[in-house]
Amino acid sequence: MLSRATKMTIKQVSKELQEGVIQSSEFCQASLQRINNTKYLNNFITVSSELAKNQVQYSEKLIKSGSARSPLEGLPVAVKDNFCTSGVRTTCASKMLENFIPSYNATVVQKLIDHGACIVGKTNMDEFAMGSGAVDSAFGPTRNVWKSQVENLNTKVDPEDWFIAGGSSGGSAAAVASGACFAALGSDTGGSTRTPAAYCGVVGLKPTYGLLSRHGLIPLVNSMDVPGIVARNVEDTTLILNILAGWDSKDSTTVSDLFEPIDLEENFSLSRLTVGIPTEYHNPDVDQQILDIWSDVASLLERLGAKVIPVSLPHTKYSIACYSILNHCEVASNMARYDGIEFGFRAAETKSTEEMFAASRSHGFNQVVRGRIISGNYFLLSRNYENHFMQALKLRRLISEDFLKVWAKGVDLLLSPVTLGEAPRYSDFKLKDNREQCATQDYCTQPANLAGCPAISIPIRLSKGGMPLGLQLLAPNFGERNLLNVARKIETEVDFPTLMLDDCL
Repeated sequence: MLSRATKMTIKQVSKELQEGVIQSSEFCQASLQRINNTKYLNNFITVSSELAKNQVQYSEKLIKSGSARSPLEGLPVAVKDNFCTSGVRTTCASKMLENFIPSYNATVVQKLIDHGACIVGKTNMDEFAMGSGAVDSAFGPTRNVWKSQVENLNTKVDPEDWFIAGGSSGGSAAAVASGACFAALGSDTGGSTRTPAAYCGVVGLKPTYGLLSRHGLIPLVNSMDVPGIVARNVEDTTLILNILAGWDSKDSTTVSDLFEPIDLEENFSLSRLTVGIPTEYHNPDVDQQILDIWSDVASLLERLGAKVIPVSLPHTKYSIACYSILNHCEVASNMARYDGIEFGFRAAETKSTEEMFAASRSHGFNQVVRGRIISGNYFLLSRNYENHFMQALKLRRLISEDFLKVWAKGVDLLLSPVTLGEAPRYSDFKLKDNREQCATQDYCTQPANLAGCPAISIPIRLSKGGMPLGLQLLAPNFGERNLLNVARKIETEVDFPTLMLDDCL
């Protein structure tokens, strides 16, 4: 009934709400109905229907009185299930935290609520965000909504023949793509927002490290985690970023510089910009269709006035190994808090405290998490520390310096693939283990997290098989203004097709 809103921006929808053409409660009800109708996607772990209804009632009063707090007032938004939400369980898609209910909101969640967003639910993910497919969840894998109408996923189809949504923020991307909400929070440690956004045909933004607060985001890798934004278009992504960005006294990693909201320029000129094409991102496994859209968009940017040149990031080939070591080391440290004593799953073992610890962690974590804990502790052993952890830190500095050298040469943005191809089928994806999949799927996304720079995934066109294909723009730290303006320009030019579903928002 509200499917025409699929092609509207948040600001356009907000205008109709202010004018009384539609009601916030209609959107809330449509969102909850959409979530119920697409249960087969498994994109939500918890649906917070009562919370959303209470929030939308308050929003409607503010809208009627002309006191809307932002264009987001009264609109449904989803939250990845590793952000703390007061009174709503936060599981990290794990058995360990299956019944954990926080007493506070993550800062970015609170900001959304303070600006009028209605939180409709917590989205599925890889357990503790360790993965690139949203398939390693204690609550089952998330499916990609694309081609669902063609393959009739509501019928008895072998789950292993479905397409994955990408990870670890697959639930958030699938929720936005399916029409269940206008935007969703993800988290991005090595590409976990951008990869699922590319697979699901939506926009995924990884902001500069320190621009958004990580307070209340259950950590995977503290030195790389950032809250990510998933939305239908660049304009909505920018609006959400403006709401969420800024210093937080509860997070010492946030920058204290005053954030200036970004206004997208209608007549933004690319004539003064230089766009680099990183040669090392020509991974031999990149699908030809990705190479084609990469070339086509590079040519498009040239026609729009940008200078497009090849650049080199020579240490890219080491980024996967570097990331894997640092990731596993920080995982080993962060997961140490889950011992079955203060919170989380506790095994029934009572013979000794040590055996209770071991049993709780063995049953509370899946094989992926346990494997990373073991390897991380191995890297951190005193005999291995210098040769593994310290060497990875030095390599991370070299990778970061590659980016700094490129920016210093006058390059304003980089254009690269996000993924190596279209979303794979679940059956094909599971042929490789989690570690191998992350090493493959995140090849083009991980370096941005190692360097801390912002990056955005933009859908470009459909593959020959009818699945979304996207590209990535990267910018210098705190270069979101150019990043979003150029992304908007590309988005306008390529005119990616909207996924039309009968009862989506």
